[in-house]
Amino acid sequence: MKALVFPAVLLGSLELWARTTGQGSDAIAPPTAAVRAFGGALMDGSLLEATAFTLGSAALGLLIGALGGVLLGTLLGLSRRAAQLGYLSVEVARPIPSVALIPLAMLVFGFGLRMEVSVVAFACLWPMLVLTQAAVLQVEPRLLEVARALQLSRLQRFVWIVGPAIVPRLFVALRLGVAIALVVAVTVEIAANPHGMGYAMMIAQQSLDPALMLAWLAWIGVVGYAINTGALALQRWVARRMGEQTA
Repeated sequence: MKALVFPAVLLGSLELWARTTGQGSDAIAPPTAAVRAFGGALMDGSLLEATAFTLGSAALGLLIGALGGVLLGTLLGLSRRAAQLGYLSVEVARPIPSVALIPLAMLVFGFGLRMEVSVVAFACLWPMLVLTQAAVLQVEPRLLEVARALQLSRLQRFVWIVGPAIVPRLFVALRLGVAIALVVAVTVEIAANPHGMGYAMMIAQQSLDPALMLAWLAWIGVVGYAINTGALALQRWVARRMGEQTA
């Protein structure tokens, strides 16, 4: 309950300011007006439609980026030669801001789901790759020596030894990827893609409807919090399960 004190004070102060000093402002609306606007968006279906598009794009992009990052990170972690060959390419491509790919993605895919998914996947690829590679490099060397002694293939080494050893760290990377996916998806919608929650917020701003704009902003925050909470709960559940199995 103590955690709710500051938000309550902040909302109360904003309500008071909006109804006194900021009355008639085209930029700020009272929180109560934002709640009414939120109810209207919920009733007409626009809230659920835009939310479903953004979450679907973020999830698909995260899935593609995570799979690519885990596969490449494992390869670079297990093979010193592959890590040396790929070092320059990774270090050059990794710092490129994902939003800088929007013009290219628009040329290739046009507007819509594929364009947004491609940018999200690019953004999620690099943290998953780097964290997976680091996790693989921290696997107990004696386990890998046993795998080589048993003449296991790289696939078998990953399935039986490397994979189980890096699962806890992969979930840390996944939590980071979830946050990145949502942020990038909303950013793409604000900047270029006429779909989703980011676009809906921009339309509210351009229509001089600050109540609806604030409603969308608050809803994006709530969705992000819920996703992060779910990812954290999943990480803890997996950690408990693995602890039980190793006990």
